[in-house]
Amino acid sequence: MIRRFKAIVFDLDGTLLDTLADISAAANRVLESLGREPYSLDSFRTLVGDGVAVLFQRAMPEVIDDASLLATAMDRFEEFYAEEWHKRSKPYDGIEDLLFWLQNQPLTISILSNKPDQFTKLCVAHFLPAFSFSHVDGQRVGIPRKPDPAGVHMIASDLNISTGCIAYVGDTNTDMETAVSAGCYAIGVSWGFRSVEELKQSGAAVIVDHPSQIADLLR
Repeated sequence: MIRRFKAIVFDLDGTLLDTLADISAAANRVLESLGREPYSLDSFRTLVGDGVAVLFQRAMPEVIDDASLLATAMDRFEEFYAEEWHKRSKPYDGIEDLLFWLQNQPLTISILSNKPDQFTKLCVAHFLPAFSFSHVDGQRVGIPRKPDPAGVHMIASDLNISTGCIAYVGDTNTDMETAVSAGCYAIGVSWGFRSVEELKQSGAAVIVDHPSQIADLLR
């Protein structure tokens, strides 16, 4: 055992669930509705990860200086993603086996995502219904989005544990920076949306290539 963990916090998109196709479909519908060219599926690997507002700031840099256009894009994304969120998304291979194993361990399991809170909860309830999580938190008013560590600190406070007792699992630089800032043990996953090199540069303590390796680390 690397250290005595009391909790594990997962990112959602790109970590537990492969949601890229549904996110990209909804975002491209927004872009086309605004007269912009759509992006390839692979391009969305670097567009997503920091919330809907940042997605459109990356896809349409002009919205950085146009709050009205950004608000329109975000509203339309919410409308279109409400239709797309479940069509192609699914848990990554091995995730359900890992979660079943974790539920039989003396660990608390949580989810912290930059996905809008309502969609975070909807996706978890639909795709991971067999599992109990102490927290399923998406981006919402009052809690700064990752990489601000506020969400992790809130979970740690609710659980009455130190962040040093938390293993944080994610697939992007944002996730690794969140873990490092919060004082958690940062586990990067290679099957997600970003590169292994990005994870290493952003502070990953270890990189895993399959969910079963997370169980191996915690044993």
